[in-house]
Amino acid sequence: MKVKFRCFIGLGSNLDDPIQQVSSALNELALLDKCELINASSLYASAPVGPQDQPDFINAVAEIETELSPEALLDQLQLLEQKHQRIRERHWGPRTLDLDILLYGHQIIETERLSIPHPYMYERSFVLYPLAEINPHLSMPKGLPLSELLTACPMGSLLKI
Repeated sequence: MKVKFRCFIGLGSNLDDPIQQVSSALNELALLDKCELINASSLYASAPVGPQDQPDFINAVAEIETELSPEALLDQLQLLEQKHQRIRERHWGPRTLDLDILLYGHQIIETERLSIPHPYMYERSFVLYPLAEINPHLSMPKGLPLSELLTACPMGSLLKI
């Protein structure tokens, strides 16, 4: 029997009909080999992080179960980004689709390609609030409850669509 891991994926887009980009990517996550879409948050609108000379983002969080290794999952997510014609022109710049592995089970992973938990997730309302919507009792790999992270991260301009 294959071991399955519960993972959370952050989705974001601010180019080429972002609502459609994120909605389509959620459907495509459900079709990934050795992955099962368990749950998905509502869509949220948020101001960009980093350069402000770009459109607002549409964000969501998906919960999946996968048999893929973290690296194989990353490869599949990057292929999905390429399918959506993602171009990496500048750090935190505009994009058609951004897919980030937020959590992979309760593992802590630090490699050249991967940092899990995602290094900025604890301070980003557009990650924490959608995550809380689909799994409000979640604890982080070192046991920190999601509810405590929410207390320290105001919703700000985040808007549930």
